[in-house]
Amino acid sequence: MKSAPAGDDEQASGAGQYRGRLAELFAAHNRALMRFLVCRLRSPQEAEEVAQEAYVRMLQLDRPDGVSYLQAFLFKTAANLAADRLKSSARRGRLDGLDFFEEAPSSPPPENGVAARQEIDRVLQVIEELPAKCRYAFIMHRFYGHELQDIARQMNLTERMVRNYVTRALTFCAERLRTGESE
Repeated sequence: MKSAPAGDDEQASGAGQYRGRLAELFAAHNRALMRFLVCRLRSPQEAEEVAQEAYVRMLQLDRPDGVSYLQAFLFKTAANLAADRLKSSARRGRLDGLDFFEEAPSSPPPENGVAARQEIDRVLQVIEELPAKCRYAFIMHRFYGHELQDIARQMNLTERMVRNYVTRALTFCAERLRTGESE
């Protein structure tokens, strides 16, 4: 039986020591980290998720010995993750707030099935005018409720590009339905 090279033993020992330091950090500062995150995120569930992600990131460090102040690094990592989450939810809120199904003030409400069907046909016709990728992203997000990041993965695009497609589609549809134009 061959023994492992000396470098592997040292590396395993160093990883074990680092994990031990993280366990101590968790025991000593997790409550403070949770209070810190709950104040920022206003949600204990989201605070738990962000804290967990921060610990995972610390476990995944390539060179943990390069971090001299683990507590400060943990809190900074958690603060950055919380800020990213807040920005993301703010963007989602702005997108969800856009509604193109608002009834135009000059059009009468559909009072029977025929009028409702005509309105639906008009909406579908306007959606069909969208470019293919824009239409797909819009339909998947607004009608099927898929998250932007899931659509981005499906389309092999960035989340930002998908958000642009959805925003562009909302703006286009709202304008076309408001003015009553459709080809």
